[in-house]
Amino acid sequence: MKSTWRTGDRKEWSHHHWAIELLNAHPIALDKDIPVHSKDDKIPYMPQWSLHRWALFYSALPLLLHQAYMIYTGHTLGPITTFNLYFLAFNATIICQVHILRRLGHKYGFLDGDQHERDGVPDVGVAKVVTSVYKTTGSRLVLATYLTYNRNMLPSEMNWLYLPLEIGLYGIVLDFWFYWYHRLMHDVSFLWKFHRTHHLTKHPNPLLAAYADHEQEFFDMVGVPIMTYFSLKLMGLPMGFYEWWICHEYVAFAEVFGHSGLRLHLTVPSTLSWLLQMFDCEIVIEDHDLHHRKGWRKSHNYGKQTRLWDRVFGTCTERIESVEENVDYGNRATLPLF
Repeated sequence: MKSTWRTGDRKEWSHHHWAIELLNAHPIALDKDIPVHSKDDKIPYMPQWSLHRWALFYSALPLLLHQAYMIYTGHTLGPITTFNLYFLAFNATIICQVHILRRLGHKYGFLDGDQHERDGVPDVGVAKVVTSVYKTTGSRLVLATYLTYNRNMLPSEMNWLYLPLEIGLYGIVLDFWFYWYHRLMHDVSFLWKFHRTHHLTKHPNPLLAAYADHEQEFFDMVGVPIMTYFSLKLMGLPMGFYEWWICHEYVAFAEVFGHSGLRLHLTVPSTLSWLLQMFDCEIVIEDHDLHHRKGWRKSHNYGKQTRLWDRVFGTCTERIESVEENVDYGNRATLPLF
């Protein structure tokens, strides 16, 4: 993953290069050091409350704006305006997350940092990286708006009783569909050619979370979310627009964090995390990092929200730096809001 464009001639930059530069969406700062740790150095711990706080805070911002507009103007928001509001919020949240992850990377370092630096945004893939972000967020919101948006319903009227269950089950059910789609992309020769681009990075960064060929992007952006939505509807869960929005935020949060490679021990936030941990099915950053680092055609750790289905179907691999005895629970990290 050759990445030299940041130090090259800016006259050769396209608007995609300038988009990353002006938004300061770089995974690392070139003028700051990154700490390097050996594999057996203790790894800091980040508790889940910090992650829930972040995901819920940024989920709430467009909901509060939407609510205030409808109450104080007496008008409703049409589907196109609603899409644009949440699309802007979705992308702004991801950019903010990249900024924070960069700061954390310069503070705590990265997994496998004693062997390899993190991959940058590749010279040949700058446009693909930029477009993949808004295609991923946009397509998910198009689905949610088309299938569930009711312009006469206030955000405060979402089904609060079911929301905690929906957040937890959404990640688990989505991961079931993602697990099998992902595993087939590795195991079936015909499908592997559509997935191999995503695996060109062995040490990914947050901007490479959606770096893939168009065929893979379609299933990531449309196939898996829509299968998850209808699965939960069949279970009798309401899955309105506002609940689905919050679930989308949790999933995207985990996807970006999971490709960060941060040398921190944290589990993907979920309202059912306590249950997953009982069965050793929670997922941490290192799990997906090892999928990229060690996996190719035949791989392991196919899940991105949990390790439940990897446990059930026997495709887990052993952790290296996040093994239990190497986690320093006394050294606690916090995810800042800004």
